[in-house]
Amino acid sequence: LESYCFTLPDISSFFLTYTFYSSIFLSPEKLLVLAVATQETDGFHRFMQSANYFKFNVKVLGMGEEWKGGDVGRSIGGGQKVRLLKEAMESLADQEDLVVLFVDSYDLIFAGGPEEIFRKFQQTNHKLVFAAEGIIWPDSRLAEKYPSVRNGKRFLNSGGFIGYAQYIQKIVNQWDLHDNDDDQLFYTKVYVDPLQREKLNMTLDHKCEIFQNLNGAVDEVLLKFGTERVRVRNTVYNCLPSIIHGNVNTKIYFNYLANYIPNVWNYEQGCTICDQDMVDLSQLKEFPQVTVGIYIEQPTPFLPEFLERFLSLDYPNDKLNVFVHNSEVYHEKHIQKFWEENKDVFRSFKVVGPEENLTQGEARNMGMDLCRKDLSCDYYFSIDADVMLTNRQTIKLLIEQNRKIIGPLVTRHGKLWSNFWGALSLDGYYARSEDYIDIVQGKRVGVWNIPFMAHIYLIKGQTLRNELKNRNVFVLERLDPDMAMCRNARDLGVFMYVTNRHEFGRLISTANYNTSHYNNDLWQIFENPLDWREKYIHPNYTRIFTDNVLEQVSKHLHLFIYKVNIQDKKVNILESFTHLYRPDLWDKDTFVKVNVGRRVQMYNQWLFYTLGLIEDQVNNHIFEKIGRCLMSIALFQNLEFTEQGNMQIAQMEPDLLDKVQCKST
Repeated sequence: LESYCFTLPDISSFFLTYTFYSSIFLSPEKLLVLAVATQETDGFHRFMQSANYFKFNVKVLGMGEEWKGGDVGRSIGGGQKVRLLKEAMESLADQEDLVVLFVDSYDLIFAGGPEEIFRKFQQTNHKLVFAAEGIIWPDSRLAEKYPSVRNGKRFLNSGGFIGYAQYIQKIVNQWDLHDNDDDQLFYTKVYVDPLQREKLNMTLDHKCEIFQNLNGAVDEVLLKFGTERVRVRNTVYNCLPSIIHGNVNTKIYFNYLANYIPNVWNYEQGCTICDQDMVDLSQLKEFPQVTVGIYIEQPTPFLPEFLERFLSLDYPNDKLNVFVHNSEVYHEKHIQKFWEENKDVFRSFKVVGPEENLTQGEARNMGMDLCRKDLSCDYYFSIDADVMLTNRQTIKLLIEQNRKIIGPLVTRHGKLWSNFWGALSLDGYYARSEDYIDIVQGKRVGVWNIPFMAHIYLIKGQTLRNELKNRNVFVLERLDPDMAMCRNARDLGVFMYVTNRHEFGRLISTANYNTSHYNNDLWQIFENPLDWREKYIHPNYTRIFTDNVLEQVSKHLHLFIYKVNIQDKKVNILESFTHLYRPDLWDKDTFVKVNVGRRVQMYNQWLFYTLGLIEDQVNNHIFEKIGRCLMSIALFQNLEFTEQGNMQIAQMEPDLLDKVQCKST
């Protein structure tokens, strides 16, 4: 074994020597990674994905074994890891040149390869190196026994350590405790003992050269994008840690980092793993069975259009089990019509109305449980009535992505409001992640691990029967149902993803939806202008500007830009104000109003429509550039009134138009 020793030119040279091994020792075969995992969780698969990228030699300990190490995320525990490591080292300790890297697996990823880690380990000139952090756990009384550190993290963290096999065996052979005892406390007591520390030639990675623990250090790190890889840079110590550990309460931020590290997403290639492990539906004999939960939890505009879009989804109806929960009496007429027309279309169809008086959480639990109890249910697709799907392939695209929980990105038109949160505040509510705007605006495209989602998502049936087997998923403390579901998923280690690889649709606003009007959607021109246009404006309207098409049926009359259905709805609205249309209100000769009745209360909406649509059409053909609406009237010509106040519209008289002064100035 070739080595080089350098002696310092002062008195310390009698005590300190620095040894650097030649590159012949920098072989991946000489570095063995040992990781503990009793289940193949999402976190474990992510860990293995990063390990495979760097071609680490990984041996997993405890897979399939019952976890008895306690809830290490909330209290002490983890002793089972020491016991498993002790058993594994019995067959490895005789290999003098073997270096063992022991790490957690559920909340840890690699950012550097074997050669890099091995080189950094050699440069420490110690036989055993533990990760370090700035917070002591679990016994703060031991802080005074720690060696003082002039610059760097002072306290030991047992989530990762590296050392020669024989030295690791020496420390784990001292373990004689129980599986639910604390592993970090065990290693800490060894380290703070000066004799033990010297005997084992043991130190900490004070400046995070190898191990970056995020607990207490979130503000110290940032992403560094390279051409092919993404690293975390520690700005305090100006280094690139090789291993990132999202310990304690930093899981959400760690998931954000893991959306990029080591090669998940970069600016040059975009998402590099989005096509991995996908489901090819074309290779299946038959489509998976899906239970669909439709939730109408507040008065919602454009509900008939929402139901039409759902019916247009490209997925076999005989593979869909539909569950509808409607909590609004106002929408019963819409659901009744939907039921009557489609009750025999789907594999099964169940409707729960407002008479059941279910809370949102209870209703969502009921819908999800239909899939959980049905062993033939492959997926559960939940969608709220405020989601307007424009992509008919939505269900197929989500299934193909092959995630336990995944939702499509939907946003409010022209706004940053979406169905996911990229981060959480300390109290568990919305916080904006660094990449949120880029994801919403499509500047970063991929499949993103996120802490919260709502409105629309797909969950595997197998996940409901395993990790989310508790029926009461949507009820937790005082949280909203969606927040409760996401909290439960996070606590169980089930990753939630949102994809923006395709355009899926949009969210509509349900705020300020007044159901007291005759045709309520007509008033949505401000809250949901795009949906209002799609429902009421003729699809050929844009041809006025692109193809210079303007149909004129007479000297004074252009073909209107509305769809036919809106004319009937406007007439119905006007008819609901029948006291306006009595003959004694108008003088036929002078065309002067005699008695003033109530307004139709659409002035603002009509003015917006006039300035936003009619003015554009006028300006495209007339050289006037500014439009102003002095008065808006609904003109019924040659009207005949019945005793009940109903109107019959007779043939238009052109001379009547001359009595109305219309001006564009």
